[in-house]
Amino acid sequence: MGIVTGLRHYMEKYGFYVSTRIADRMGMRARNVRITFIYFTFATLGAGFGVYLIIAFWLKIKDMLYVKRSSVFDL
Repeated sequence: MGIVTGLRHYMEKYGFYVSTRIADRMGMRARNVRITFIYFTFATLGAGFGVYLIIAFWLKIKDMLYVKRSSVFDL
């Protein structure tokens, strides 16, 4: 297994799921969203990675604050 493949599997398993969640919301493939982040990172000399981290932390905080309840009686 190559370094790139190993890194991809690690990020898919332990990543923040930013690309997957954005892709689900927009009705796209997660791979296309990841490639867009990669191109954006290269084009802006690293700013895309910063945007990715900001979105990841925002989604993490959002998940901690908004807990989905299955019914009204779970209050």
